[in-house]
Amino acid sequence: MPMEEIGWLRRGACRSSDPDLFFPLAPTPLQEARAKAVCARCQVIEECRTYALDAGESEGIWGGLTPEERRRTRLPAGWRRPAAS
Repeated sequence: MPMEEIGWLRRGACRSSDPDLFFPLAPTPLQEARAKAVCARCQVIEECRTYALDAGESEGIWGGLTPEERRRTRLPAGWRRPAAS
């Protein structure tokens, strides 16, 4: 992806954080809360979230969302309902 499309990364609140906070081997509720607290004060949270959703990021916390939260955003409840007969 061209840098001009992700230039917002340089302005992210996470740029000075340990990447393991956002990409842990075994996520815990405390770790997720700490990562989301960084995201909550970020000036580019919307760009980050949009990037993660558009790119289909399957790992890590992006834009304040966990992988499961991003899946729910992309695939709303009921999306796999059986076809009408």
